[in-house]
Amino acid sequence: MTKVNCLIVHAAGRQLDLLRGEAFRIAKENKIGWWTDRADVGTRFCFEDEKAKAAFAITCDSFVSAIFFA
Repeated sequence: MTKVNCLIVHAAGRQLDLLRGEAFRIAKENKIGWWTDRADVGTRFCFEDEKAKAAFAITCDSFVSAIFFA
């Protein structure tokens, strides 16, 4: 089983759609899987690679004000 690296992001609507697109792009570049789940507060974005998670976190900084590490 692969190690899972997740971030919880507080976003909605168009902002969440843009983040899903970025997550897809980052995962495709790294040739890894990714998925989203509901979290208590926000949406959990999970990647199969730490490097992809870090790249996504940097992207999130420019999109949303609240990012939680899970």
